[in-house]
Amino acid sequence: MGELPATFVFHGDVRDLLGRGRAEAGGRVTYPVTRRTSVKDAIEALGVPHTEVGAIEVDGLAVSFGHLLEPGRRIDVRPVSVPCDVLRPSPLRPEPLPRIAFLVDANVARLAGLLRALGFDTAHDPSLGDAALAELAARDRRILLSRDRLLLKRGIVDYGRLIRSPDPDTQLLEVLRFFGLKPPFATFTRCLRCNDPLQSVPKAEIIDRLLPLTKLHYADFRRCPRCDRIYWAGSHHERMHERVERICRELGEG
Repeated sequence: MGELPATFVFHGDVRDLLGRGRAEAGGRVTYPVTRRTSVKDAIEALGVPHTEVGAIEVDGLAVSFGHLLEPGRRIDVRPVSVPCDVLRPSPLRPEPLPRIAFLVDANVARLAGLLRALGFDTAHDPSLGDAALAELAARDRRILLSRDRLLLKRGIVDYGRLIRSPDPDTQLLEVLRFFGLKPPFATFTRCLRCNDPLQSVPKAEIIDRLLPLTKLHYADFRRCPRCDRIYWAGSHHERMHERVERICRELGEG
């Protein structure tokens, strides 16, 4: 198509997603234009999922993901601005989400329970493969969270985030900071197993399912309408509450 290569310049944390040599070279990559392709496909061929990209400029002019790559052009690739507001349209994502709702991949499975503990609608099904996950994210308009770059490169995924840390608590902080989610949260209002909103249940209705000490010391109970699991403010709740409080303190300090 042309003899002159295109030049990509990656900025911010998308630079870190390039190979080590390219990242250390200031995020500048010479890219041969040998076939008809979009800037999105070229960016992803270099290792950066489109979910991590907040703006693309060709010779200083903003373009969309579908803009065709041309020889001799300079393409600046910028990260998503933090905090990312998925409820508002942006040039690369003109259709905002109707609500904050997540879909968690199996490789960050423990993150699902932490997000649910804070009250966020968080779908998670470890039996789903990549194609099904991408379809679910698109159909239900959910933010897909994963450490799998190939999954996040799937074209039908509009909103997602490549999770950087292997530690679940740090992953939670990543998500909260990136999407600008701050306390107070609706803590302990969802089933940690099913994600369904919990419903208050009279003690008398479930008393035959309670252990003697639980019957004696607790009066307020909630139940998951799907799995019928019972929740109350016992020791497990207290430990989770302490964990959530610590994470919220770190969020405020970050």
